[in-house]
This record gives sequence, C-alpha cells and structure tokens, in this order.
Amino acid sequence: MRYLEAFRDGDLARHLASAIASEVDARRGYRLMEFCGGHTHTLARYGLERLLPDNVEMIHGPGCPVCVLPTGCIEAAIALARRPEVILCSYGDMLRVPGKNGATLMKARAAGADVRMIYSTLDALNIAQEHPDREVVFFAIGFETTTPPTAVAVKEAQRHGLKNFTVFCNHVLTPAAMTGILDAPAAIHVDGFIGPGHVSTVIGSRPFERFARDYGYPVVITGFEPLDILQAIRQLIRQLNEGRAELENEYSRVVSRYGNQKAQVLMAEVFELRDEFEWRGLGSLPYSALKLRTAFADYDAEARFSIAQEDIPDHKACECAAVLRGAKRPEQCKVFATVCTPDNPLGSCMVSSEGACAAHYRYGRFVDRTMAQAAN
Repeated sequence: MRYLEAFRDGDLARHLASAIASEVDARRGYRLMEFCGGHTHTLARYGLERLLPDNVEMIHGPGCPVCVLPTGCIEAAIALARRPEVILCSYGDMLRVPGKNGATLMKARAAGADVRMIYSTLDALNIAQEHPDREVVFFAIGFETTTPPTAVAVKEAQRHGLKNFTVFCNHVLTPAAMTGILDAPAAIHVDGFIGPGHVSTVIGSRPFERFARDYGYPVVITGFEPLDILQAIRQLIRQLNEGRAELENEYSRVVSRYGNQKAQVLMAEVFELRDEFEWRGLGSLPYSALKLRTAFADYDAEARFSIAQEDIPDHKACECAAVLRGAKRPEQCKVFATVCTPDNPLGSCMVSSEGACAAHYRYGRFVDRTMAQAAN
C-alpha cells in the first residue's frame, strides 16, 4: 500500500494541478479523452476534474468492456443460460447488464437457469470437471487484458480433454476502437488521448504509436493513480502547446514498448480476428474482436450451440451509446440518477464500476458539475 500511496499524495497532486494551470493556454481549449474506464473511475473518485482549469475538458471513452457489448450479445448469453443442459459462467458485472426488456443473467438465474459468477477462467474449468454431464459455457468478455486468461483456459481444456467446456468469446480490441472513434463520419472533437494502462501491459505501447504518427493526436499511456493521470494530462498539454503529436509512456514502471510477448504469442495461437464486431455506441467495427481459431473449434460455444445474435436496440431513454463514444456526459442523460441507478440500471454504463455513469453516480461528480453550471 505504501507504493500506491506514493501516487496518491495530496500535496503532489495540488502541485501538479498548479503546474497544469500555469501551462495551459487561456486562448484555447483542451479536450482530452481518457479511453480506459479505470481512468474514468479515478477521475471521479478523486475529483481530479475539479483541479483542472476550465478550458481542460475530460471526455470519457469506450474503455469499459462490460459497457461496450451490444444488447444482442447479452440476449445470446441469456438464451444459452436458459438451456437446461448448460451451466453459464461469467464475471460478476455481466450478470447485471440489461438485455431485451430488462432481462439479465441474474434474473435468468432467479428463474431457474444455472448461472454462476466466477473470479477466474480456471473456476469455469473446475466447474466443467465437477459436472461432466453438463455443458459449461464461459461467457468471455474484456479487452486485451483479460484475453490471455481465456486462452489459458482453452489450452487447459484441450490438455485435459474436457469435452463439456466451451467459450462464448466476446473479447474486443482497444486500438480498433480508437480507430473507430477517429474514423467515424460524425467524429467528436478530441485533442489528445490518455492511453490505457492495463491493456498496454499486455500489447505494449507500440500499437498506439500510429495514432500520433498517422492521425496527429498526442497519446500518453498512464497508470491509474491520481498522480499518474494528472501527469499524463500535463504531458498532453505540453505536446499540444508545442505542436507535437507523439506517443509518450508515463506508465513506464509497468508498460514497455513491446508488452508481454509471451501473452501475445498465446493469444495469437488460440484466437484470430473477426471480420467485424458490433460495439455499443461505435457500431460495427472491422477487425475489432477475436474468435477461436479452427484448431480450437471444439471449444467454441458459437459453433456448438449455433448462437445467433439479434440486432436489438438499447432502451429508448438510455444515452449509454452516446456516453461511450464521448458525445455526452452521464448527467446529460435524462434518466441518469433518477430512473437509472446502480440498483436499477437501464444501461450497461451504470452497471460496471468502470462505466462512466456508475463512476459519476457513485462519487457524486454530476452534482458538482450541476451546481457549478447553476452558479454560472
């Protein structure tokens, strides 16, 4: 904890905030997108936006893997769970994400489906070994950070000859989503990016260099503590003031240029790119998600159960899609913190702790902004 506390020092945070204030150009604005939901959580938890000058605006991006899965994926998982021969396993947040007409995996479990919350992929493997007469399906989600453990599970299932274990693969790729944001016909205005920290520990900083080189946007990869994020903001402001667009790695204590190459080899062995994948808020993005390779088809739930995904629209009142692409802030949704709360979420952004809506609700930052607007 002492190591973490060094990056939460209040005096250093105020010093960094003063340095940022002294370096901003009052004649221009700075719109900076933090891609990762973990960064959004830290911004809200520590009230970092209140330390920034008025012309520095943080834009929340689509970096919550629970949030970006479309309703059709959730409905497909619920349909799987309702099959009497299936035990469906997934991480906790996925059990509460709303599908069609408010259905969730948790409600399916209450109605008799065998849905189990797990903490690791090996938990799902153990369940498959304990229940050889049942079909155990792991509902796999997440960015590159959680993809290697899924690959390990598939390899272990193959090694043990498990015939009753499959993966419903919904792993998605961060650089493809950033590309989708920048290439969108109605792209929002962003001046620079705070790059994801955990993802970069796996894939390295190198995949994000092209956003500076080819698109002209400065990118700073950073960690998840308050001082990390403030320092990243300062580095982005310096780049913008100097007319530079470079990839900088503030999180060098964890992230290298080439990342975890052993994990990358493992992922490449088990998975291949999908031609396209539907993202909530971003639409269908080419080569933005993974599927199991043919060599591991025996462990592919989509093949075994002929999973078909519907194109299901989100709740009409929910602005989760706009929040995920940075077009709106959580408090700009008319049902935020009224009808839609963590206890009664209408959209996925209010479910996961990495969702922008959940972070703003939990720490009351929407109240700060509302009061400031009223005062002006």
